[in-house]
Amino acid sequence: MDRKIGIYGYYFEKFYVEQTQKVKDKIDYVLDVIKHVEQVSIKFLKHIESTDGLYEIRVKTTFKNIRIFCFLSTEI
Repeated sequence: MDRKIGIYGYYFEKFYVEQTQKVKDKIDYVLDVIKHVEQVSIKFLKHIESTDGLYEIRVKTTFKNIRIFCFLSTEI
């Protein structure tokens, strides 16, 4: 399974560059799982209830939990 990940606007890039290298590595790992694993665990990707196709990418670090909002599309 290979999903493409697209970024809308500059919000994610701005957030990403402000993180420590350890946090960037964890974000990269979770994005890699989402890209290559067919059935992604709810630990990494969760559908937001009462929405139509909105998800949160979940990255857990030692000191904080990071949520990155996203949607899945076949058009990317």
